[in-house]
Amino acid sequence: MTIALDAMGGDFAPQAAVEGAVLAHRELEGNCEILLVGDREAIESELRRLNVLPDTFSIHHSPDVIEMGDHPAKAFSQKPESSIAVGFQLLQSGEAQAFCSAGNTGAMMVGAMFTVKVLPGIIRPAIMGYLPKQDGKIGALVDIGANADCKPEQLNQFAEMGAVYAECILDIPNPKIGLLNLGEEEQKGSILTQAAYQLLKANPHINFIGNIEGRDIFNNKADVVVCDGFVGNIVTKMAEHFYEILHSRNVNDEFVNNLNYEVVGGSPIIGVDGNVVIGHGVSSPMAIKNMIMVAHKMITSEMLPQLKSALAKSLASS
Repeated sequence: MTIALDAMGGDFAPQAAVEGAVLAHRELEGNCEILLVGDREAIESELRRLNVLPDTFSIHHSPDVIEMGDHPAKAFSQKPESSIAVGFQLLQSGEAQAFCSAGNTGAMMVGAMFTVKVLPGIIRPAIMGYLPKQDGKIGALVDIGANADCKPEQLNQFAEMGAVYAECILDIPNPKIGLLNLGEEEQKGSILTQAAYQLLKANPHINFIGNIEGRDIFNNKADVVVCDGFVGNIVTKMAEHFYEILHSRNVNDEFVNNLNYEVVGGSPIIGVDGNVVIGHGVSSPMAIKNMIMVAHKMITSEMLPQLKSALAKSLASS
């Protein structure tokens, strides 16, 4: 098993990326090879700084970098030797079974859609976020930013993909799916959520429990919360900022600490034909390590084959 990591991705790369890879390597204890993608000299310099033997990791040299401010589509096509583009080439060729990066999120979406491709029947892939629960468990939030404007059919697909993610990655059997709305009643909400509700209600492949309000996001009413990417991104960023505020005030609480993005570290792009995980631009070594662990769980749980099977059943019955 090989996981490719963009060693040049993120605000603190390559230092944070390489150090995170070292932490993941120690935790995985030889059960997985981590392939570092990026400038060989810079990566080897970081390994020396960390007193890590150079042959601990394989390095795939890529001389270019897609910067955070680059236009995603243009940069991906104009920089074929960038660490992100090369990482996707490794994933597409089968040299790696997963690809992780804390680099340009837009470029990661472009690479996922046009290199490993979207799964049959999927309208648009989504970014799967995590939701800390009050009892210490973790739930899922989808979408958290890939699709600001959605159709009802997309929210229905997000629910199906979220259910597979929750079962495979979060170990939640028959996960409860909730639609984020401004009221619990079926007739509440926007034109989008009202139409999506009917599709979710009629979907035999998921355990839909109805609408949930903002106050229910962090309790156990739903294991997977479905919304468009505009709403999901605001919820995610707001939760992250709550952690920053409370942490700065020396609040030490399990639930609050789980709002820290480092706890999970990475968010899968789900709905593409490959295991792809994106990290926060400001990812620390701990966040990078946990992002790699998410990718490892995606591979070992065979989430992608299970997702393909679930989508095939859904298409066959539609």
